[in-house]
Amino acid sequence: MRAATGALVALLVGGTAFAAVPDLPASVSQGGLVIGHVTPGTRVTVDGKPVHVGNDGLFVFGAGRDEKGPIRVGLGRAVRDVVVTPRDWPIEHVNGVPPKTVNPPPEIAARIEREQAAVVAARQRDDAREDFAHGFIWPVTGRISGRFGNQRVYNGDPKAPHSGMDIAVPEGTPIKAPADGIVTGTWPDLYLTGGTVLLDHGFGLSSNFLHMSRIDVKVGQHVRQGEVLGAAGKTGRATGPHVHWGFNWFGVRLDPLLLPGIR
Repeated sequence: MRAATGALVALLVGGTAFAAVPDLPASVSQGGLVIGHVTPGTRVTVDGKPVHVGNDGLFVFGAGRDEKGPIRVGLGRAVRDVVVTPRDWPIEHVNGVPPKTVNPPPEIAARIEREQAAVVAARQRDDAREDFAHGFIWPVTGRISGRFGNQRVYNGDPKAPHSGMDIAVPEGTPIKAPADGIVTGTWPDLYLTGGTVLLDHGFGLSSNFLHMSRIDVKVGQHVRQGEVLGAAGKTGRATGPHVHWGFNWFGVRLDPLLLPGIR
């Protein structure tokens, strides 16, 4: 998937015309992003649901952490199955987390539900912008302290798998946009994720950055790759300063490490 995606991005950057033959990888790993291409105007479906196709024939979809596959892709009258390759998901023990953030009381649980609903709603945007098509850069440089998909155990209490990638950096480290995008959400003080920014890259793809100590952008602002979104921190449920970079295709959580340009 990575090689096919990289080749596609190179074509986009170079401005080379695509062939009329559909471009779709045969397989994708759990947590992976698929970037494909069809003849412009072709109707594309993923497991029976229509997906956005650009004027250049570009389309995307993702395989979630627990996706078993195969993913059935309709390409006009043709149908192709994309095999999903499984991954191992280690267990991560995180201790020293404030107990009220692990098992919050009912009134706090209601607040968390409201806050997360607002984030989920912002992820439904489906713009025709292809801000993702030129690849991605790291938002910060540092040690990976938490990997996508690993089972999290907070203070000995098993919780949901990790939804993104954690990068340990000093508090105040500038966080850069990994790709062009429009800011669709800024929340300075969400209960679990603290300072949070949602950046939409088009076609339902979005990045989220959590636990920020400072937010420098506003909703509706268009930012370029490399522009500063804010600063790293340890707000919300965090035991130390780091950047949590999450990546989604609508509601499907994907692994930032599998994005084109990220190594």
